[in-house]
Amino acid sequence: MEVTNKLVKGGEFIIKETSAQGVFTPADFSEEQNMMHQTALDFVDKEVSPLLDRLDNHEEGLMRGLMEKAGQLGLFGVSIPEQFGGLDMDFTTSLRVTEGVGGGHSFPVAFAAHTGIAMLPILYFGNEEQKAKYLPGLTSGELMGAYCLTEPGSGSDALGAKTKAMPTEDGGYVLNGQKMWITNGGFADVFIVFAQVDGDKFTGFIVDRDTPGLSLGNEEHKMGIKGSSTRQVFLSDVKVGKDAVLGEIGKGHLIAFNILNIGRIKLAAACLGATKMAATLSVKYANERVQFKMPIAKFGAIKYKLAQQAIRIYAVESAIYRAGMDIARMEQELLSQGQSHNEALLGAAREFAVECAILKVEGSEVLDYVVDEGVQVYGGYGFSADYPMDRAYRDSRINRIFEGTNEINRMLAVDMILKKAMKGELDLMGPAQAVQAELMAIPDFNTEEETGLFAAEKKTLGKLKKAILMVAGTAVQKYMNSLAKEQEVLMNIADMAIKVYTAESTLLRVEKEAAAQGEEAVSTQIDIARVYLYDTVDQVNKFGKDALASMTEGDEQKLLAMGLKRFTKADLYNAKEARRRIADKLIAANEYVY
Repeated sequence: MEVTNKLVKGGEFIIKETSAQGVFTPADFSEEQNMMHQTALDFVDKEVSPLLDRLDNHEEGLMRGLMEKAGQLGLFGVSIPEQFGGLDMDFTTSLRVTEGVGGGHSFPVAFAAHTGIAMLPILYFGNEEQKAKYLPGLTSGELMGAYCLTEPGSGSDALGAKTKAMPTEDGGYVLNGQKMWITNGGFADVFIVFAQVDGDKFTGFIVDRDTPGLSLGNEEHKMGIKGSSTRQVFLSDVKVGKDAVLGEIGKGHLIAFNILNIGRIKLAAACLGATKMAATLSVKYANERVQFKMPIAKFGAIKYKLAQQAIRIYAVESAIYRAGMDIARMEQELLSQGQSHNEALLGAAREFAVECAILKVEGSEVLDYVVDEGVQVYGGYGFSADYPMDRAYRDSRINRIFEGTNEINRMLAVDMILKKAMKGELDLMGPAQAVQAELMAIPDFNTEEETGLFAAEKKTLGKLKKAILMVAGTAVQKYMNSLAKEQEVLMNIADMAIKVYTAESTLLRVEKEAAAQGEEAVSTQIDIARVYLYDTVDQVNKFGKDALASMTEGDEQKLLAMGLKRFTKADLYNAKEARRRIADKLIAANEYVY
């Protein structure tokens, strides 16, 4: 498999092996990036955490007040140009800040809605007048924003919105419709609203809160993120001028989908921050809770849980910042080609839309896993609303629905990979045909000893990628243009890709850090990478078997099953002892330390 150390393309990880030295890892964070992260952490610790109960009770003005403070600190302006009052920092820094606020329960929901889906449409698609009018206030915290896409009858099918925008004689529009689940709805000053012009031209509009005809429903009663404001927005003969049109008539889908690419990886970063907080709570409680005359942290069953939390957190963190820097590097490449700042970042995020979708899924599901096991570590106290795991557990669940459900994102990831292949942007055909030829050939029993850290693991990863190509290639051959209807198969393939991308990211991170610090210094990180890959092999095998069993039979099925077995074979590994070493380091530090 080809090894690349140059500028990579989105989805390319399936067909190429990446050099560890070319991958960005958390060890590469700059002093400025760490400083901004610490600022966000301190804000959550000192300003947000003491108010969580009051926020959940929707104390009037409390969330808005916190948001205004965050704006004054500069946290809203990380990605905003200096001319609009921002700090104009790079994409990785914005991810770092998002991670920093991630442990703030309802606060990062309000924060992400404002700095992401409310501000970025104006930054990237607004004209100069719109930017000058809104961005300074949104950046400073003087103005608050909300994003109105979802409707009672259109969630995942966003383009099926029924809200109408009827043109008027003076060039303006009259908006009528209903929007649902609008974050920040209760205190927003500016709404990004999507509506159908002439019945079928999906278009974005900027609507001010005080526009006659715009009204709000009551606060929704939610399972979690109770402190965030979530309301319906009603539009009854809302008259706006032509200067309210965001972007072009009929091109609202470009706004919605491009902003979602950025939103997905940022959601993963926010989930990452929450996982680290929950893991630290788990370790602290396990050290404090005494049963059978010893802290429960000393028991193997609890060590397993603490270690698995850390393994999955470390792995998804590796993938998030690998992809984040890939986006940043592509942005710089597009800037060097003469594209504007806005075009470059949108283009870079679009190039890595596959990875953004993958990370949204994995980030949200890792958080769900970590808080669920956190409740289990706490035992009966985990089920009590007087202990912190209650809120963490409830607040986690929404992330698998936000920014496109995880089911939609799984299918989208595979669909985008296949479309890139059909457009000639990604050469899947050559590697897929090579895998088919390998299936028909006599297996290579060459047992030549590999050398170097992770040499065997890299060989295993290469075979897992062949498994993806084999299963995906079979699906394309079987279903052709009707593959989109075979959602279960698409999700099987997506899960194979998610696990392989995350496992590879983890190996590359540890390999790079071992080269810099020495293997002994990162010995437990080596354990993390090996355990994660060990688990991944069986998971890829299961997803692959499910897909093949559903679309093949007879001799073809036997041949492909043999191939899958060959590609998902790995030596036994003592994961129990590795997990104990990982957990012991957490227990000694009394916090998440990786």
